[in-house]
Amino acid sequence: MTIEIAAFRWAPPAAQGYVKDLRVRWALEEAALPYEAVLIDGRTRDADGYRAWQPFGQVPAYRDDDVEMFESGAIVLHIAAKSEALAPRDAAGRARVRSWVCAAMSTVEPQVQNFNQFRGAKADEAWAWERRSQVEARLKHRLAALSNWLGDKSFLETQFTAGDLMMATVLREADDGLMSAFPTLIAYRERCLARPAFGRALEAQLETFRENAPAQ
Repeated sequence: MTIEIAAFRWAPPAAQGYVKDLRVRWALEEAALPYEAVLIDGRTRDADGYRAWQPFGQVPAYRDDDVEMFESGAIVLHIAAKSEALAPRDAAGRARVRSWVCAAMSTVEPQVQNFNQFRGAKADEAWAWERRSQVEARLKHRLAALSNWLGDKSFLETQFTAGDLMMATVLREADDGLMSAFPTLIAYRERCLARPAFGRALEAQLETFRENAPAQ
């Protein structure tokens, strides 16, 4: 069967280009694996059939001839196992890729998301600013460690892998003002996002949203 991924039929403008099926689309583009998008909406995401595929009614979900699965990190690792474009073939190299995918999702992404919750905090909300400073410090600590690891390397390991794919999508959502303190990470993020496969994946997601935009 053709690989199928679940994706939203439409999303609000602020979310367009950031819905997490983008990660899976990018991985499939890097691996040169054709796929079809199964589009869901508010009604179908709660249907029993879809919940049997994605228990939480989210996207992405994935299926091929061998597996049916969900969660973007797990799916990207599954695709990486099929392609040297996303992971080396030796066991040690694959283990490093798994480590970086988990680091992106478990070590860096939660701190990015926590910080983003305070973007709209008002100056007179003292409790919010105090909490924001704590969250900012944790995020900067993570970004500093990542920047130190990268140094003058082009990618996290000796080649672009699924770990870079996941890390770049996480950094793409990081606050630009905060990221300005880490030029190494800005250059790394842009290097990853300049890959043609990312451009194709992004356009595929945006095209779907354009085609299914609500009537004005």
